[in-house]
Amino acid sequence: MEREQVELEAPGLDRRGTLIRYGHFGRPVLVFPSEQGRAWDYENNGMVDAVADLIEDGRVKLYCVDSYDHISWSDPSIQLEVRARRHELYESWIVNQVVPTIGADSPGVGDIITTGCSLGAFHALNFAFKRADLFPVAICQSGNYDAASWHAWGERGEATYFNNPADYLPNLSGDHLEWLRGRLFILLTVGQGDWETNPTGSLPSARATAAVLKEKGIPHELDLWGYDVAHDWPWWRQQIAHHLPRFC
Repeated sequence: MEREQVELEAPGLDRRGTLIRYGHFGRPVLVFPSEQGRAWDYENNGMVDAVADLIEDGRVKLYCVDSYDHISWSDPSIQLEVRARRHELYESWIVNQVVPTIGADSPGVGDIITTGCSLGAFHALNFAFKRADLFPVAICQSGNYDAASWHAWGERGEATYFNNPADYLPNLSGDHLEWLRGRLFILLTVGQGDWETNPTGSLPSARATAAVLKEKGIPHELDLWGYDVAHDWPWWRQQIAHHLPRFC
């Protein structure tokens, strides 16, 4: 399998960011790692192998990136608003460094899918809504889409609101909402077994998010897996292998 790793400048962040590409042709898929993860975590946890047939057949190219959760959403020492402002530096890195790199590597092959597991699913959803012009499909696995539920404390302002789907989704309206209805598709997958409710909150958050998307008329699907399906990599491998072929 063709694999290439590059290091990209990440202004304002605490280190350069890694981007790993798997595949030679196909629809680009931007993969966010789970909490505080690195670009190679998807491969190390068997997720790349789970969709190897799609990669080898030239249907998809995976672009796996670093997270910077350790200085933003996952830093309990700082207030939620500061976490959100630091996340905006990550957003800038994705939009201004990663996306152009993907575009140069995969010219003319279609819009970028976002995906991720756990906190990576939060990123996949949030980026799709904030930049649906770039990311019209999000495959979100076992995410909690309310950053305020992650041991949050302190000030909450505009940065939190505009980067927290649980805050901004209920208030979508007007022409922008109408555009999103014709542009976006959100897939929410989650199990009903160990760790999907406690401590992650993924199951209730997926249900709540799906209810808002239904109310807003945004195309989506809530795929609930069984009571034996845990918040863990073996199940995420099965889910991505099941769903990704639909979009490439």
